[in-house]
Amino acid sequence: MSTSLTALVTQHLATARDSSSGRSAQTLVGGHTHTLRQTLVALRAGAALDEHENPGEATLQVLAGRVRLTSGDSSTDGATGDLLAVPDARHSLTALEDAAVLLTVAKLG
Repeated sequence: MSTSLTALVTQHLATARDSSSGRSAQTLVGGHTHTLRQTLVALRAGAALDEHENPGEATLQVLAGRVRLTSGDSSTDGATGDLLAVPDARHSLTALEDAAVLLTVAKLG
């Protein structure tokens, strides 16, 4: 199976721009019962994924735009091509401009 991330980013950014939530997402690999899950998340500029728990070891690959990953008093900005480690703590993600990320989660045990 082959998936064009470029095409999916374009599609989901368009959906996010038109959505009242400013978001669009699609799980590409795995699911809630799998140990590995990859999800494409698109956010309109200013939209956010509010603070939530980390479901396992996770990374964010920024596919387009710029985002801010915040946990407690610290934050890390990421731009197209950056790979961010998701902290093992409550965190949030905000789009600094229209952005798309590939969230990879490896659930432990």
